Amino acid sequence: MAGASCDDVFVIVLFSTFTGMAQGGSAGLKDFASIPVSIILGTGLGAFTGFILGLFFEEAHKRGHSIRNSVKIIVILGAAFLLVSLETRLKNRIPLSGLLAVVSTAAVHKMKSRDFVSKRLSEKFGKLWLAAEVILFVLVGAAVDIRYTAEAGGGAVALIFTVLVFRSLGVLVCLLGTALNRRERLFCLIAYLPKATVQAAIGSVPLSLGLPCGKTVLSVAVLAILITAPLGAWGMDATYKRLLTRRENTGEKNNPGERDNVFYQE
Repeated sequence: MAGASCDDVFVIVLFSTFTGMAQGGSAGLKDFASIPVSIILGTGLGAFTGFILGLFFEEAHKRGHSIRNSVKIIVILGAAFLLVSLETRLKNRIPLSGLLAVVSTAAVHKMKSRDFVSKRLSEKFGKLWLAAEVILFVLVGAAVDIRYTAEAGGGAVALIFTVLVFRSLGVLVCLLGTALNRRERLFCLIAYLPKATVQAAIGSVPLSLGLPCGKTVLSVAVLAILITAPLGAWGMDATYKRLLTRRENTGEKNNPGERDNVFYQE
């Protein structure tokens, strides 16, 4: 899950960079050099923000000023919106990934918080996502023109499956040297097939910017959702009992990196 989240963020960073290149009509060495710089600055700024937020909440608790979780949600969301808007304000001056900064903020804040606090915040953000997810996909559906999706044709479908092949090879390479067995690695490969949220969020951006490729990009994004989402969901449901084993809870904690000797087939 951590890998999938980082993967989405890096995709968005690259998408933003190439969209800027498309708007400018050219791509130079400076444009490509800005990609790692935006990643490093975004991660650093997010880590600093998460550390400050965690320190603020902790100090408030020590002084007897209890902050409700709903208030913490508002503060964290405010910081996230500020980071994203900061990327826009610094555009063409300092390359900065606002979305990567948001992810980094959440990761560092969780490290600074107690387990029960981060769990409660995660549950509240999960409830917010229930509504946000519906709004996101409704807006994407409203922007889609079925005629252009149909016109994308077999070439778009072939492109999607070709990308899935390279994506699967990348997953297998990333799993080299891990403690996962062959069946678990195969399940990871299947779990990485579905793509939906990021495509829904950014697929319509080129069209809204007035780029000539906007309708094509949106059509391919919708096709990717329609193909990969059910494919991955069906694949995981059909294979998890065969490929995965659930670790039996013996009540004892293992040493870091040590695998349980007792498993049972789910």
